[in-house]
Amino acid sequence: MRRYGNRRHIALVLAAMFAFADGPALADQADRNQPVNIESDSMVADDSKKLATFEGKVVLTQGSLVIRAEKLVVRQDSDGFQNGVATGTPATFRQKQESHGEYVEGEARRIEYDSRVERVEFFDSARLRRDSGDDVRGDYISYDVKNERFAVKSSGASGNGGERRVRATIMPKRKDSAPAAPSQPPVPPATGRQQ
Repeated sequence: MRRYGNRRHIALVLAAMFAFADGPALADQADRNQPVNIESDSMVADDSKKLATFEGKVVLTQGSLVIRAEKLVVRQDSDGFQNGVATGTPATFRQKQESHGEYVEGEARRIEYDSRVERVEFFDSARLRRDSGDDVRGDYISYDVKNERFAVKSSGASGNGGERRVRATIMPKRKDSAPAAPSQPPVPPATGRQQ
């Protein structure tokens, strides 16, 4: 294993790992073609195992995608797919949805990402919300990136005087208002005189 302090080298190592990815990961189509940039306080890479561990104020960006964590571990399998585990109090991500053009934000103590199946899983104090105001919370959230679907579960265990349950706020769809007619200057009344 090697320890790198140079942030530029860190970004290059991980960008090389992501370059072999097949699939959109968390990012929308335009994000896929953007470079991956990672900043952290430290990094340990094991090239033979295709494993990189970033620690300390980790920030990963790729186009509209932003992941923040205390620790990020990225592995690449033999087919070039990445699996990542981000941990923090909480670890967060933000990504623009391709189909709606709005952002999805998520947070949990642990976020796991699998590029092979295009799924993000949130564990422990999980939350997923959209710009539209939709908001779901539970102990576990599975987000299917490709189909933009999610499932939420709760442990059901009692705690702090209440039962832990899935909570969801779903906002009504906004109706697009018809465009206002263009305003035109008033037409002066006809006077019967010609000039």
